[in-house]
Amino acid sequence: MGLFSSINIAATGMSAERFRSDVIANNIANASTTRTPEGGPFRRSRVILRSRAEEPYWRSPFLPEMLDNGAGKGVRVAEVQKDYSPDNPLRLDYNPTHPDAIKTGPRAGYVEMPNVNIVTEMVDMIAASRAYEANASIVEGSKAMFSRALDIGSR
Repeated sequence: MGLFSSINIAATGMSAERFRSDVIANNIANASTTRTPEGGPFRRSRVILRSRAEEPYWRSPFLPEMLDNGAGKGVRVAEVQKDYSPDNPLRLDYNPTHPDAIKTGPRAGYVEMPNVNIVTEMVDMIAASRAYEANASIVEGSKAMFSRALDIGSR
């Protein structure tokens, strides 16, 4: 691993958590959107993160091959998925005067509402914020360690 690997790893985590926070904010903003361009109510989005282990990277010539297992390269946003899970279905609210209310059938008068739970989104937002802060602390700690190493080396 290179000298700045810890900062690079933390930077990938900060970038991923920032993107995750943006997606969560979009979910909260659309918690009552009943009509989307795709048709139907808004569906909650989820961010899928993956390790960057399979991506090429600069490798230290001093690291033995047996120790290079791909760990320590950080994370990346693999995809953003819409939540169609049966565990998180659309909510039905009875409001026959709503323009998007179902007109016929046994669910007539009901409106399909997004599957966004504000409490879940806020918990996810706090988790993303804490993960961002943890990565920022790693960057600050690494900078302090490098500074201290330079102080020692200059004596």
